[in-house]
This record gives sequence, structure tokens and C-alpha cells, in this order.
Amino acid sequence: MSDQAIAEKQALNKQNAKYRILVSDQMSEEGLLPLLQSDFVECVQKNVDVVEDLTVFDALLVRSATKVTNELLEKMTNVKIVARAGVGVDNIDLDAATKRGVVVVNAPDGNTISTAEHTFAMICSLLRKIPQANASIKSGKWDRKAFQGAELRGKTLGIIGFGRIGTQIAQRAKAFEMPLLVFDPFLTKERAQKIGVTSASLDEVLTTADIITVHTPLTKETKGLLGMKNIAKTKPGIYLINCARGGIIDEQALKHYLASGHVAGAALDVFEEEPATDRELIEFEQVITTPHIAASTVEAQLNVASQVSEEVLNFLEGEPARNSINLPTLSKEVYEKVKPYYELTKKMGNILSQVMKTPVKEIEVFYSGTVRNLETTITTRSLMAGFLQPRVDAAVNDVNASVIAKERGITFGEKHLDKSYGYSNLIHAIVHGEDRRFEIQGTFIKEYGARIVNVNGFNVDFVPSGHILYIQHNDRPGVIGRMGQLLAQHNVNIATMQVGRKEEGGEAIMMVTVDKPVTDELAETLTKIDEISFAYKIEI
Repeated sequence: MSDQAIAEKQALNKQNAKYRILVSDQMSEEGLLPLLQSDFVECVQKNVDVVEDLTVFDALLVRSATKVTNELLEKMTNVKIVARAGVGVDNIDLDAATKRGVVVVNAPDGNTISTAEHTFAMICSLLRKIPQANASIKSGKWDRKAFQGAELRGKTLGIIGFGRIGTQIAQRAKAFEMPLLVFDPFLTKERAQKIGVTSASLDEVLTTADIITVHTPLTKETKGLLGMKNIAKTKPGIYLINCARGGIIDEQALKHYLASGHVAGAALDVFEEEPATDRELIEFEQVITTPHIAASTVEAQLNVASQVSEEVLNFLEGEPARNSINLPTLSKEVYEKVKPYYELTKKMGNILSQVMKTPVKEIEVFYSGTVRNLETTITTRSLMAGFLQPRVDAAVNDVNASVIAKERGITFGEKHLDKSYGYSNLIHAIVHGEDRRFEIQGTFIKEYGARIVNVNGFNVDFVPSGHILYIQHNDRPGVIGRMGQLLAQHNVNIATMQVGRKEEGGEAIMMVTVDKPVTDELAETLTKIDEISFAYKIEI
């Protein structure tokens, strides 16, 4: 369709429009065609800051530039859906949107190929020193000896995080005859064998790989994942790639190992602070960089704009949102009833994700008491989303959690039980791994809020919030005291503590809430105390 035809179509739509859509950030014109050509939509392409009356819009489309704050949503009193043309939704206040009944959607698949291709281009460029050679020639030199590179064939590629992008990279690496080692907590041996990769522990990837590329979300657990301690475990001459999220590789640690020669080279598309300002890191000769453009291709921008355009149209026509980030559309009455359990199951899933360290095959959820009378499919999906989000390199929500679980070979289901087990309502989740299982029980009490009342068979009672230490130990005199002393030595204050045991003198657990995050080193030191079996950090 020509520009003139599109303009004429828009003019006609403006006269007959049932819905008005504001496109606040620059997007692919071709990708917006579903909106521009619709018979019942008026599409306005203008920044929110210069629009006089925001109350007339039913939908808002943004990229990363527009900040969708609570204040903005207060002005857009008729908005029903906010669409992010891309994956990340850091610029959108999800809580504010949910409270106002505004659905938030994104385009989770649109830039997968572009990011995978860019990552592989960075790997090739790094090992063949292409950017440096290009700069040398353009400066008038012809120095072939200075840019001797290395082949990819036979080099072991370590992939940390094996979602959509990691999987695409593995497919490309096979064509280059590269052995593949993958670390992903959800990658079972069966799925790894089917795809043709080797599932390994993080330490195995660190100590074996010649090249390591990261494709995880940036969470409290993955921030600084490749830092001083873990980079030290890698082979001398390692190459590190980050086209995922700035901060997964600790930039200070990276500079240290680049200077020592332990890291032979690094390729970075993302940085801890953007625009990147650390000139010391950027100016290392063996570092190549790009300005966060892994997803910036014509095709990717077309895809994400097209996906959210169609999503918004379908939603306004009454269809359910396929890629909703927040709570699916519910009536206010139903939302208020289900909200406490929705929030509880999200936290239960998050706890299970942090303590279940092995690949997972199945998750079962059991409902007892009054909660059975609610729409529990929503709370089950919430639990799955809470479980998957810390480990997956894409936005996980209640709508797509089931699809993402299936992609990773995880089955899940729910059952309603007649027994109340002494609680007015009880939610019991069991995670089955390859070599062990883990379970947790939670309840909601109107006067006290959400509570976790059982962890792996141990009766406890604690609020699932804040910085928590989960410690398993033998029930012996003095263990708790030594634990408290060690925390005090590290200036970590105990806020609350719950203990549980099955029998006197046997196995027992402590659920300790502290005032600040516990470091990996401190958690490891706790296990050196006699009678303590393990100490896991939980951040909620």
C-alpha cells in the first residue's frame, strides 16, 4: 500500500474509529500496518509528552524510551492495554497497570534470531580480530601478522542460559563443528540429548569451555555471575561474550582478568551502565563492543511492531491477550478475591526456583480449603511464572508460563483435595527433579497475610518476603548460637527466625530473615559449621 493510500485509510479510520491508539515511540511503519489499515482504529504517532488530552486513548504502544509510570496511567483514564514492542518491560510500572486493570503485553519472540545472529557475529569477530583489522586498514596500515586469529572448529562453546536465544546459538555453533556445553537449571538430560548438546554444571562450563556466552535474565542471582571468583575458574585464554544483560559479567573483574591476560578477549553489546562510560574497559585492544544493538535489525523491529500491533487489535476485539505480562484480564470482584493467593503462589514458585538446584521434570500443585472455590488455574500459572522467571532469558507471565514450561520439558498440573489439614486454605506445591524432589506449603490468613507453613516436610511459619536464609542442620545444642555468631561477625542482623524439626535430635531447618542480602561466601562459610548440611540464600 502506498503512503498516500495509507494516509487516506487513516483519515477514513479517524472518522469511523471505535478505538484510539497512541504510538509514543518510533516504530517500524510496516510493522504498524495492522493498526494503520484497521477499519475501527485511529492510530496516532506522537510522544506522550506532547499530547494534550491522553484520556481519549484506549491503547498505548511504546518501546524503551517512554516511561509508563503510575502518573502517566493516571492521565490515561481510558487506556485498556499497554504494548511494549520488544521483550524488556523495565520501563513499565506493572503494579500500577495491574491495579488499574490495564493489561501489559510484549513481543517475546520478535528479536530472538537477530540477537542470536549478533551474538555469533561477535564470536566470529572476536576470534578473527575483524574490528581491529578493519580499523588498522582504514588508518592506512597493512599489517597481516598483527591480526592472526583462531578457528571456531573444535573450540568448546559454553552457553549459560538455554532459552530461545541460547538454543538458536547452539544450532549455529553445530554448523561450525563446535562442541557444546550448556548450563541451565531447567535443562534435563533428555532434552539436552534431543537437541544435541551436553548438559553441564556451571563449574563444568567454566573450567572446560574455550568460549563462554551468557543468555540469562539479570536477577539478583545472575548479577555478577561471571565475577572475580568464577572467571578465575575458567581456562587461561578464555573468550567471554555478553549480548544479554549488562551486569551478568562484572566489569571490574573483567578488567582485572583482561589486564592479567587470563581473558584473551571479550565481546560486549550490553553494559552495567548505558551509554557505556567506562573507557578503561572499552579501550582494551582485545575487547570489541557494540551499543546494545543485538536486537536492532530491520526484521526484528518489523517483527516486534507487527506482533504488538496484532496483539492490541485482537485484544480490543475481545480476544484474550496471548503475551500478557501481568495478571490476565479479570473483573474487579474476581481480582480482589484471587489477588492474595495469586501473590502467594508467585512467591512460592520463586522460592522453589531458588532452592531446587537440579533440572526439573514436573510440578504439582494441590489446593485445599476455601481456595478451591476460586479460579485456581490463574494461581497455578502464577506459581509457574514465579518458578520460571528467575531462570529464563525472556519475560515470563501467567499466560506464557505453560508454553515456556513445555519448551523446557516441564509438565505441571493441579488437583483439589477435600482435606483441609487444619487450615482454612492451603496450597501445596511439589517439584520433581531428575534426582530429588522439593515441596512447600503456603496459606493466606486475612489477619496475618501470606505465610509459608511447611518446607520439605518441616513445619514452620514465616512471611515469604525479604532476605531469607534456608539452613538445614542436625538438631544439636549450640548450632543456632554458632550460626548467629557468624552472621554477627559479618554484620548481618537477624530479623526473625523459624525452626522446624521432625524429631528430637534429627534433621532440622532454620528459616532466618535478615536485614540485608547474604553473600555467596557467607552462605558457604555457614556450611562449615558442624551439623549444618547446607545454607541457601532466598531473595523475595
